[in-house]
Amino acid sequence: MKRILSLLVFFTVISSVEAQDLNDAYRYSSSELSGTARFVGMSGAFGALGGDLSAISLNPASSAVFLSSSASVSLGYRNLDNSILYNNGSSVSENSEFDLGNLGGVFVFRSTGDSNWRKFSLGLNYNSTSNYEENYVVRGTSSNSIDQYFLNYADGVELDLLQLRDDESISDLYSFLGENYGFPVQQAFLGYQGYVIEAEMDDPANSDYFSLIAPGNFDQRYNYAATGLNGKLTFNAATQYKDFLYLGLNLNTHFINYENSTELSEFNNNSGSETTEVYFGNNLSTNGEGFSFQLGGIAKINESLRLGITYDSPIWFDIREETTQYLETNSLQDEFVTIAPNILNVYPEYRLQIPSKLTGSIAYLFGKQGLISFDYSRKDYSNMKFKPETDLSYQNLNREISENMKAASTYKFGGEYRISDFSLRAGYRFEESPFKNDTRVGDLTGYTGGIGYNFGSVNLDLAYSFANYEQNTPILNTGLTDPIRFDRDLSKVIFSVSFGL
Repeated sequence: MKRILSLLVFFTVISSVEAQDLNDAYRYSSSELSGTARFVGMSGAFGALGGDLSAISLNPASSAVFLSSSASVSLGYRNLDNSILYNNGSSVSENSEFDLGNLGGVFVFRSTGDSNWRKFSLGLNYNSTSNYEENYVVRGTSSNSIDQYFLNYADGVELDLLQLRDDESISDLYSFLGENYGFPVQQAFLGYQGYVIEAEMDDPANSDYFSLIAPGNFDQRYNYAATGLNGKLTFNAATQYKDFLYLGLNLNTHFINYENSTELSEFNNNSGSETTEVYFGNNLSTNGEGFSFQLGGIAKINESLRLGITYDSPIWFDIREETTQYLETNSLQDEFVTIAPNILNVYPEYRLQIPSKLTGSIAYLFGKQGLISFDYSRKDYSNMKFKPETDLSYQNLNREISENMKAASTYKFGGEYRISDFSLRAGYRFEESPFKNDTRVGDLTGYTGGIGYNFGSVNLDLAYSFANYEQNTPILNTGLTDPIRFDRDLSKVIFSVSFGL
């Protein structure tokens, strides 16, 4: 039954947006702990310290703390372990890969003469923000059917729109509906032509539908495969005033590349069902670019105590999406039906505004022997906006974001202890859920550790991080909203090489 779609040669520009949801809002606004091994080994608690390439992406004043020009490259191994539950079914998945977590350099220029502005620095730094690589399969039994998904979209749609004209193909009508009526009516069309739903009356003006799948129990299988990355490239400038104040500015360019492929399969032998098998596949490709800026400062109160503060502006993303779909069904009489429009839906570009963030930091240095550091950040996810806000779909989604998401705090603790040329590091972080109902995404708890060795002009560092959180994701955004429950363990091993320029 399952078919791989052939190469697509047709496309249509959709007149209204596909239904984005809270999953998209969370995916593009969340981030992982990544960067240099020293940064990761201390859980990213670097807002008042500086002197590290990844610290620049946290507090732009960090580059002015460098004593001389420096560069760094970090390679990482990422492993995501999932324990997954869907109703009475369970499964596990493991996804791992190597990636480039951080790459950058900073150039330090010392002033001459008696100027109070002691140093000026310029930096360029790339940092991987999120990795979307994930594959899993889960199976379970539900009393809810996929028919509710199609019924919800068909409600109020005239039958005349869903019926083929003479010499009109599935692809023709699917494309026409997308161009003129958008994603919701396309879903109604798939359900009707795929014999999941039927019209109450054989009347072109009919707008009421019923299911061809009888109530009962449904054996469901969900396949998910995704790949992609969210990254940030930072252009940095900073300066040191006298011996106690460091100030900096970051201009950031962001990029999103995300692709997923899903298939929901449903089987039933319920009495009265005309349709007993359903295979519903969706493919999504998302690309986007964004911009943000950061302002930061570090104050050296005395030889031991340092304070830091950073303001992160909102991130303004411009995002483009493309989708393909197919639906296959079967009956007790083995009457196979395939609705594969072979149409690439191209959606209008939209803007996503990720909320601003404020971070306060404090660090205490024990001479050259070690240090402890603490960062506190707060970000109000309820202020996230999909734009243009004149679009009714985005107005409803923004209202849903405001009602379901909240301001969330992040706490990071880190420490370092030096033994001659060796450095030992450890850290802890706690991230509050951005949802008011934290059963959707739970709080994150993470632990880190690391070691480093200073060869003089070259530093080698190694770090390990572990984080755990729970997440419940509805299987579809309407109708069949039974949650898939994840217990996620994310671990990373980071190796960095830093050297003077």
